Amino acid sequence: MKRPLLSAFVLSSLAAASVAADLPKPLVTGMKNPESVCLGKDGAIFVTEIGEFGKDGDGQVTLVVGGETKAFAKGLNDPKGIIFFKDSLYLTDKTRVVKVDAAGNATTFVAAEKFPVAPQFLNDIALEPESGALFVSDSGDLKGTGGAVHRIDIKTGAVELIADAKSIPGLNTPNGLELDGASNLLMADFGSGVFYRINLTDKSAKKIGDGFDGGDGVTWDKFGRLFVTSWKTGKVWGIPRPGQKPVLICDKFEQAADTCLDASGRNLLVPDMKAGTLTALPTTIAGWEVDTAPLAIGSEVAFPNLKWTGWQEVSDAGKPNPLRPILLTHFGDGSNRVVVPTQQGVIHYFDNHDAAQQTKVLLDITDRVRYVDKMNEEGLLGLAFHPKFKTNGEFFVFYTDSKSEGVNVVSRFRMSKTDPTKADPASEEKLIRFEKPFWNHDGGTLAFGPDGYLYITHGDGGKGGDPYENGQNVGTLLGKVLRIDVDHKDNGKAYGIPKNNPYLKTPGALPELWAIGLRNVWRMAFDRKTGQLWAGEVGQNLYEEINLFKAGGNYGWSVRESLHPFGAKGVDVQPGLTDPIWEYHHDIGKSITGGSVYRGIKLPELAGGYIYADYISMKFWAMWYDEAQGRVVANREIPSPGVQVLSFGEDEKGEVYFMSVAPNGQGIRRFVKAAK
Repeated sequence: MKRPLLSAFVLSSLAAASVAADLPKPLVTGMKNPESVCLGKDGAIFVTEIGEFGKDGDGQVTLVVGGETKAFAKGLNDPKGIIFFKDSLYLTDKTRVVKVDAAGNATTFVAAEKFPVAPQFLNDIALEPESGALFVSDSGDLKGTGGAVHRIDIKTGAVELIADAKSIPGLNTPNGLELDGASNLLMADFGSGVFYRINLTDKSAKKIGDGFDGGDGVTWDKFGRLFVTSWKTGKVWGIPRPGQKPVLICDKFEQAADTCLDASGRNLLVPDMKAGTLTALPTTIAGWEVDTAPLAIGSEVAFPNLKWTGWQEVSDAGKPNPLRPILLTHFGDGSNRVVVPTQQGVIHYFDNHDAAQQTKVLLDITDRVRYVDKMNEEGLLGLAFHPKFKTNGEFFVFYTDSKSEGVNVVSRFRMSKTDPTKADPASEEKLIRFEKPFWNHDGGTLAFGPDGYLYITHGDGGKGGDPYENGQNVGTLLGKVLRIDVDHKDNGKAYGIPKNNPYLKTPGALPELWAIGLRNVWRMAFDRKTGQLWAGEVGQNLYEEINLFKAGGNYGWSVRESLHPFGAKGVDVQPGLTDPIWEYHHDIGKSITGGSVYRGIKLPELAGGYIYADYISMKFWAMWYDEAQGRVVANREIPSPGVQVLSFGEDEKGEVYFMSVAPNGQGIRRFVKAAK
């Protein structure tokens, strides 16, 4: 949203008017000046009804159930913006903020005298759930004077001035508010039609768009699409991605007010003040449609009879010892054998058929790998076989070094010269040493690209918020994708630097760098058909993301979190930064497990789909990206087996598997056609 939302806004909205959607049948009618809507516990819908403007005591909060309305909290004055947080509703009511408990009892939460400047017309309200902060807009005298935005500490009720006409020259009538990440606030100026972004760290403001005369409701969906309403014109627009032009969705409302998503996330709930209605408007944006129809795909335990050599369900100390299969791959030698390392440091392999009974141990380096449950982002995290493994017997491992504090290494191993069924532990050749300040955000994926080079990813060094700003620092290996030549050695290194690595001519940059601006990629994989490198990037406060990596790409961390500015130094969409192709909010899931593009033959309905999951919510999806359109065209949920996915993997034929922690050793699952 760097350009006005956007520069050709008026033209684009007029062009879109002929295809704007018809108005769906309202969910409810007969309300008196409904102004704002929010979802409560279990998806309950609450609407503020102003009643008669300027008349105290006739306003209320209304509960909508099954198309019927019921007064939930009465005796309010002119209630407007409303949000739900921790079993309570918070709303603006003329010159005060009101709290409504679960029983419908309304009390003054912040009185007018608590504001640093006496409020005149409190309007919208927004919530930043991580910090527990409320933001309220004061529309002033509704003639362009006295407008302000305040922040309220929800724990103490303390009020702080965030913006007014002194800090934002030209500020007219502040209205619609919405957080943009955790550190920035979007504000629609009702009077001027200007859109602002306010940096909550230093209170600076930036105009990011205009043309929204009567701007009222501002709502993100869960996938990075922004919706804006106009009270004056009755229009609703959708902005499909930051930096894209708004698309007119509907122009049939009389007075479209403050909105929210419904429980499905597929509809925008729009109160129409003049019409007295509440309508569920589909969030489909013309030209940016995404197929979200669920897939009829199931899953099952793969290799149900498999026993893991050397592994026991109970440790020698008598404690449970769950199997942690950290990835799945293959030798690439035509044998179709499956290779699965455990996070503790044992690499197993076995024949790829359902009757497989026992694994063989390719390599056991548990004596070198540090893994403990309380620091479970460490351990053996990456494995890749040389494209010429069949002839040279080389493979590469990423692991946390038990002999050093805060160190990950990438090492080369070779097969034993005396036993062709095993690797030689003594053959280890350490190639790269990562020194990290904290235990988490290790990344660790290793993958050979179509070019024969080894690609390596490491997280930003850990903790939270990238405290050392490693993501944007080209002088460190942390927070990057590296690309090295394992077949040659340059300048005293144990590997070579490809001559076309993108940062070779960048002052101060390390030559290994191939892509930068990463927090904690888990995982990345090449599409075996197209060669495109896909990745799931674990988010910080609010968003998970999916990226398509390219040489020299800067993926924004830590000045951006997914599609949003991040932190005090957060930035807008701009040249030199590449935003993800997809994001989802932490209401959907909180830790993405990136997978791979399906190129197998058993499930043609998945062909070309990127399979991924969320570790916390245990949801699964298949996503399709259209290169010609430059956007995601489908993101279809796969029924979840209810397991937390450590990793995905492919066998030599392209069939996809996923791994989870397994107390009984059955930690490998595969997708199958759904049972009829």
